[in-house]
Amino acid sequence: MTWAHTFESSPDANLRGTLRPDFHWGFATAAAQIEGAWNKDGKGESIWDKFCHTRGKVKDGSTNEDATRAYDLFKQDVALMKSFGVSAYRFSLAWSRIIPLGGAEDPVNEKGVAYYNNLIDELVANGITPFVTLFHWDTPQNLEDRYGGMLNQERYTPDFVRYARLCFERFGDRVKHWITYNEPGVYTLAGYAAGVHAPARSSFRERNAEGDSSTETFTVAHTELVSHAHAVKVYREEFKEKQGGQIGITLHGNFSEPWDANDPQDVEAAQRAREFEIAWFADPIYGSGDYPQSMREQLGDRLPSFTDEERALVKGSSDFYGMNTYTTFFVRHLDGPADINDHLGNVEKLDTNSDDKSRGAESDTYWLRTAPEGFGKLLRWIWDRYHVPIFMTENGTTAKGEHVKAPPPESILDDKFRVEYFHSYLRELTCAVLDGVDIRSYFAWTFTDNWEWAAGYEDRFGCTWIDFESEEKTRYPKRSSYFLRDYFGHLIRKN
Repeated sequence: MTWAHTFESSPDANLRGTLRPDFHWGFATAAAQIEGAWNKDGKGESIWDKFCHTRGKVKDGSTNEDATRAYDLFKQDVALMKSFGVSAYRFSLAWSRIIPLGGAEDPVNEKGVAYYNNLIDELVANGITPFVTLFHWDTPQNLEDRYGGMLNQERYTPDFVRYARLCFERFGDRVKHWITYNEPGVYTLAGYAAGVHAPARSSFRERNAEGDSSTETFTVAHTELVSHAHAVKVYREEFKEKQGGQIGITLHGNFSEPWDANDPQDVEAAQRAREFEIAWFADPIYGSGDYPQSMREQLGDRLPSFTDEERALVKGSSDFYGMNTYTTFFVRHLDGPADINDHLGNVEKLDTNSDDKSRGAESDTYWLRTAPEGFGKLLRWIWDRYHVPIFMTENGTTAKGEHVKAPPPESILDDKFRVEYFHSYLRELTCAVLDGVDIRSYFAWTFTDNWEWAAGYEDRFGCTWIDFESEEKTRYPKRSSYFLRDYFGHLIRKN
């Protein structure tokens, strides 16, 4: 089943050709969520492999052992993406598939390298530009066992840099768009502050046996920033001139609106929330070269300090602003000192504001609501603060009612809620471009329903419905895939 969408007689008619001719659009995925083959062909264990095989960690008790079987079915997936008309595909490499033990002196798994070479070749042969993420949360478990992973910056950094260099060497002749880390803030907050993601560390002993939410979160974030910058230095000095690519980092961040727009304390709290969530990583790279002052004032010495060498290395260490965002929250200030385990900026997040206005239509995921106006404001906030080209690297939604038995009925595949989400957000993106914001890509999250981390198979973000009970993980395209094809055909200017 296919759907056709036209826009010439709609209010979108005047948006025709607004986006640059070389604008990239496609889907984003992560290795741990789609590949399966978790211990096949020499792959080593990752922290997520261990996490999902630990009882009680994943909401539905599932594992990522099979996921969508993208490891086995990548040719089928590339063909399907081509039928959707995508121009690019953003995917991550599984570090422990390439270097099973992870370390700088550990052996390379040539079968893992071959898999990614074959995937990249298949994409290129079908006219799809690969965007490659080196790290999407799946640290090799062996590095965690050896020295605590990212808690040990001195030992971790050379291991990550060696992995990055190997990828540049083996894939960089065809890959021209590199991302070092995906959402380093979410990795630290979920894994070390809340302890609900791998490696499952926090101060909350009813949840985690080890960890300190008040310090480890910021230690790990510092390691990510510094190791990212070292990898970028290697690429720029050893590969960029010959290979002609770009390299950067992708940061998460949802927009924060004041709960009471007439209360200066709430206005300040919303700005502080953006700084704790976004500027935490962005300011050192694109801005002042240091963490935001609001963070230093609340956290004191618990927030690491950059050495002069680190500051010089990190500042300017991204060729673009990789941006993942999904929704908007209303933010209200809290009186009194912040809790020692607070990572939000001493604020309260709410679904409605002081006028009882909702932040948006509910999805099938508790935190995610459709909020395009906030998305538009966030694009302008990032552009005004950092003034670097923006690559939109993740954006999407779940929709209620998609948990059905195969084959899914037409009412499920005709995913109007997701279509409206994309339509409203892409209108905002296009209006931001008309206002002068430099935006060069859009990757929808995600290509197929997948294994959604600690939510297991209970969050369906895909533009393709997956029958997880079938051996072949049968794919059923949803209307949203064809909407994106047609809408980008309308928005992107022809040469």
